[in-house]
Amino acid sequence: MTGAQQFTTSDGLRLAYDDRGSGLPLLCLAGLTRNMADFEPILEPLAGICRLIRLDSRGRGLSDNDPDYMNYNVLREAHDVLELLDHLGIDKVAILGTSRGGLIAMALAAMHRERLLGAILNDVGPEVGTQGMTRIMEYVGIPPAEPTYEAVTDRLTRSFAKEFPGVSRGEWRQAAERMWRESPEGLALRYDPLLRRALIEQSAAGAAPDLWLFFDQLKELPVTVLHGENSDILSGSTVEKMRTRHPGLVAVTVRDRGHTPFLDEAECIAAIRAFVAELQPAAAAP
Repeated sequence: MTGAQQFTTSDGLRLAYDDRGSGLPLLCLAGLTRNMADFEPILEPLAGICRLIRLDSRGRGLSDNDPDYMNYNVLREAHDVLELLDHLGIDKVAILGTSRGGLIAMALAAMHRERLLGAILNDVGPEVGTQGMTRIMEYVGIPPAEPTYEAVTDRLTRSFAKEFPGVSRGEWRQAAERMWRESPEGLALRYDPLLRRALIEQSAAGAAPDLWLFFDQLKELPVTVLHGENSDILSGSTVEKMRTRHPGLVAVTVRDRGHTPFLDEAECIAAIRAFVAELQPAAAAP
């Protein structure tokens, strides 16, 4: 992430992004607590076939924290995407959204579908598994108890052996380095810990919007969903409902993966490349 650039949002935050390559603009949006480093595994496989843009949402990675933590919400983050596109002079973009990033893609479809060419939803849909959300809330905003990458890698390797069978210890070490940073006090979060308070208070404020209404706005656009076979966030039944609502949906099951696939899996790379190839003519159209 050392070569990241920055732009300033309308409310004065400096957000980090990385922009490389040419051709179809594919904007990569990371998960709830994650950052642009999660897309490092696809930089080489996609080199030369598209313009790959990665964004750190507000409060994540190298972007500024928001002094008002309630701005950590999907609609504000979707607006940040529009401001990035305007900053880069991009009229239309395709989105590769992991988890929260996929929700942002759906929100953009509802707000400004004219800015979208299509979307890849990485293990996320209009229904979010309650078991998965319970698991996520167990760690959001809380630094790991382990003081070193080696120690936390041991835990990840053990804890996710069932959902991610066959993932090597080296791969978990890379994942740990993307999730946390070293500090004098031990491992620290790569995001604003107040994100936890935002989630709790937003949940208490009332019912969430019907995400199916957002998803339906994608039905005229090419959409691919990557579904982790062992995911506790996106169920197989939700994927089938998505197929019914979007007859053109391309659904790819990623074997031996939970929430979320790493994107370096062969089926993910093939699906992303096929999606880009389909959209290249549309991106070139005036």
